[in-house]
Amino acid sequence: MRDFRTFVRLIKPYMRKIVFLFAVLFVAACSSSNKDYQKAASNPEFLIRAEVMLTESIIHDIFAPPVSSRIYMYASIAGYEAAIHGEKGYKSLVGQINGFEKVAQPEKSKEYCYPLASTRAFLTMGKKLTFAQELYEEFDKQLEEDYRATGIPDDVYERSIALGDSIAESVFKYAAKDNYKQTRGFRFTVTNEPGTWTPTPPAYMDAVEPYWTKIRPVGLDSSAQFQAPVPSKFDLTPGTPYYKEVMESYNTVKNLTEEQRNIANFWDCNPFKMNITGHAMFATKKMSPGGHWLGIVAQISRQYKKGYTETAEALALTSIAIFDGFISCWDEKYRSIRIRPETIINASIDKSWIPVLQTPPFPEYTSGHSTISRAAAEVLTKVYGDNVAFNDSTEVPYGLPPRKFTSFIQAADEASISRLYGGIHFRPALDEGAKQGSKVGQYLLSKVKTRK
Repeated sequence: MRDFRTFVRLIKPYMRKIVFLFAVLFVAACSSSNKDYQKAASNPEFLIRAEVMLTESIIHDIFAPPVSSRIYMYASIAGYEAAIHGEKGYKSLVGQINGFEKVAQPEKSKEYCYPLASTRAFLTMGKKLTFAQELYEEFDKQLEEDYRATGIPDDVYERSIALGDSIAESVFKYAAKDNYKQTRGFRFTVTNEPGTWTPTPPAYMDAVEPYWTKIRPVGLDSSAQFQAPVPSKFDLTPGTPYYKEVMESYNTVKNLTEEQRNIANFWDCNPFKMNITGHAMFATKKMSPGGHWLGIVAQISRQYKKGYTETAEALALTSIAIFDGFISCWDEKYRSIRIRPETIINASIDKSWIPVLQTPPFPEYTSGHSTISRAAAEVLTKVYGDNVAFNDSTEVPYGLPPRKFTSFIQAADEASISRLYGGIHFRPALDEGAKQGSKVGQYLLSKVKTRK
């Protein structure tokens, strides 16, 4: 006891310094731990996994390409709005895109893991717009385990989850005012006028989303802002522009090279292909064109080791461009109501002619692939730069080998020409669709600024 009293007496003058030293060491340790978990949770792979999961859900539910673009876009906006709080230099989309007036904000002086909030916002928003909720059960469990493994403190974890849900709810309220519900249930009336669209084999499905022009654009001022020129007059007289277009599609398919066929199949992106063999009928499902391009974003993020917020930015801007691209394209589709190559060739040129790809159930002009691919390419070129080489392995899960590209524009050009090789479009639909998409993408970039 006496020895202890002696020890206390000797160190007493230094107690404050000792306590201070321990406090400094404790704070330093906490800061180091905080830094470690924040860094680990900022891995963009978390967001990429969420995007892949949403794609699986969209494929399962068989959403049409325009509808898929809507789901991707609102989920990506939610993810971006949460992510920007974790990194300086990024701007909110509030006040920049049509009708987006407010979004939930984090509490000041509270600690958050913003990448976690972002992934949560993305997934929550995606779930709100899809049906197969059971698909997420195992994914959600694994995702939570992986986030917890980063060392996120319990209070920060719960607070970040709550923020993600709040942001998703804000975006959901925004989405609810885009006229989507009001356009459900309407069908297109086939007129059977010469040169106009009619349902195509093998399923002869109704026209998809004939009222998509009523959906609120996000960046565009209106669906008709970049209206395509009037297509050539329907006239099968040899030598007329229309006759030449028809014959080009006909002869292209008849003389297709193996490489051209590979290109057509690679960019097929048909969410619902009906297969008929004898008396058997079954459907095969794939990701939509929008899903393909967001898959490219994920690949670029991985290949070039992009950060979390930059990846969220690319997903948001690309998905907006695709969404508005579909609105612009659909505006023209249901204005010109252009007949498909398969219909006119079978009726007037060759009854046995079959396109390489199954003809999609909506009018021909302009090409959706051409429009949205070029819109996406314009945005990605701005975000990541020109001449960005990448291997596109998006279609590998469907048995197709990767394809190499030296730029986003090159990929968009190939996606466009694939529709001629596939026998489902005439060339003007590709050329004018690409022009349309370029204008959509450029206008979005001029209107919306994500960097301060």
